[in-house]
Amino acid sequence: MNQNKFLPVLVCGFGAAVLSTIPGLKSASCCLFVPLAAALSLVLHQKMNKPEEPYKTGIALLFGFLTGIVIALFSTVFETIITLITHTNEFVEALPQTEAAMRDLNLGPIFDQSVEILKALANEIRTNGFSLFYTVGMLFSNIIINSIFGMIGGMLGLLYVNKNMGR
Repeated sequence: MNQNKFLPVLVCGFGAAVLSTIPGLKSASCCLFVPLAAALSLVLHQKMNKPEEPYKTGIALLFGFLTGIVIALFSTVFETIITLITHTNEFVEALPQTEAAMRDLNLGPIFDQSVEILKALANEIRTNGFSLFYTVGMLFSNIIINSIFGMIGGMLGLLYVNKNMGR
């Protein structure tokens, strides 16, 4: 058994996570970097192992899913470290606009409770540089979004790899 079976997943996931923490590139993370990293991980796996048969859908989905999970874990860690150092992040900066948008929706009493929770999270980040609730929420959100887009990228990688194998 090849001990480096999932090394491409780690390498591509780490690289995409690093790119996803760069402020200008952060918005392209889920829709561009995650699928590309998943596809690239499958391509690298194919180059390392030179399989005799075409890849099946299951392996492409697995590589995409795992790449998405790795990206989610590393990007959450990187974002948390940056927030610890700077005591601010995009959430804190966007809170006034979020509050104004929620006020325009006229949500009633639920609005006040929601805004209080958001303000408490922002205050925790400003004072401590860390909010466990925010970090866990960000991790779960990243896992869901990145694993879905990773599986899409895995399927795109499957098309490329199997086409290049001549099958």
